[in-house]
Amino acid sequence: MVTATSPSSKRNKLALHHHHHHRHRHCPSPPLLPGLPDHVAQLCLSRLPPSLLFSVSRSWRRLIYSPAFPPFFSIYALLSSSPNSLDFFTFDPISSKWNRLPPPPNPPPLDLMIHHPSFLSRHLPVQSLAVSGHLLLLAATTQDLLPALPRPLIFSPVSNSWQFGPPLITPRRWCAAGALRGSVYVASGIGSFFSTDVARSVERWDLKKPRGGGGGDWEKVNGLKDRRFSRDAIDAVGWRGKLCMVNVKGDAPKEGLVFDLERDLWEEMPEGMVGGWRGPVAAMDEEEMYVVDEGGGCLRRYNPVGDLWEQVIQSSRLKGAVQMAAGGGRVCVVCGGSRGEIVVVDVAASPPWLRVEPTPPGMEVVAVHVLPRMSTPES
Repeated sequence: MVTATSPSSKRNKLALHHHHHHRHRHCPSPPLLPGLPDHVAQLCLSRLPPSLLFSVSRSWRRLIYSPAFPPFFSIYALLSSSPNSLDFFTFDPISSKWNRLPPPPNPPPLDLMIHHPSFLSRHLPVQSLAVSGHLLLLAATTQDLLPALPRPLIFSPVSNSWQFGPPLITPRRWCAAGALRGSVYVASGIGSFFSTDVARSVERWDLKKPRGGGGGDWEKVNGLKDRRFSRDAIDAVGWRGKLCMVNVKGDAPKEGLVFDLERDLWEEMPEGMVGGWRGPVAAMDEEEMYVVDEGGGCLRRYNPVGDLWEQVIQSSRLKGAVQMAAGGGRVCVVCGGSRGEIVVVDVAASPPWLRVEPTPPGMEVVAVHVLPRMSTPES
């Protein structure tokens, strides 16, 4: 599967071969660097910031969006412009433009409910993930209050296309969903009707396994001991070989569990971790875990040595945080009071700083993720 790392040397050679022949067959253009073959020039240019290449020439601008060039990170967002509409966009930090993703396969059409007529002030959850360089749409609710997705939808930024994943053993909504080491996990939740068996069950899909012959399908793994995690749609966070999740969102008192992948065992979450889980949580490359205290607007990083959360930055812009994502040294936060913007925090900078990216006019954020930029076919 494609990850957020640089493409393989084989892909580079194929892409550069295509770039070279496409350029000479259709419309001759100057070389990337005069006096150097394009494949050598590409290696030299790949060491420069994409923002610099974007501003110099049209051929360099085409190069940074080709499959041959190491991808930079972009924001991917599920956006809504009306009570039950859902659109998929990506924000390119180099061009500072929002671009619409290709539509998902149709048929079947997506039947999703984001706002219930009786609860217009509350978003019904649409659960999505970023895993192995792909965007996954995993769980949602239909107009009839049933699970909307019998199998996940997967978008690849490299191929710029959607495909279906394998059917879930039990399609569900209001579940815990997360990714760990290239596998997707869904736990608890509600199927077509409430069932204690479903509320305690956990399924895993390993994206690294090839499909067919039973490989690459959903499989049941060690389940939960009770049904207390079926109360809310939860982000399960992959971190250092473990999957961490709590039973409710927000600043309410919580119970937490941690799944240890190596030991195939669920255990209680450390006291300091669950005590500081006061808002949305995300992990950077499954190594550093961050939380936004939705009441105080404070971004914190988890320190496992002391079992405590350490302050990174505090801002009124972060108050009311409802969802977040992390990648490429950035943490992206969506706040409930202002779903028309995404707060981006550079946690790799010293000191950390933040900026605000408005969404396209009339659009509200349903979910945000960080993934490699989309590749663009050469023209």
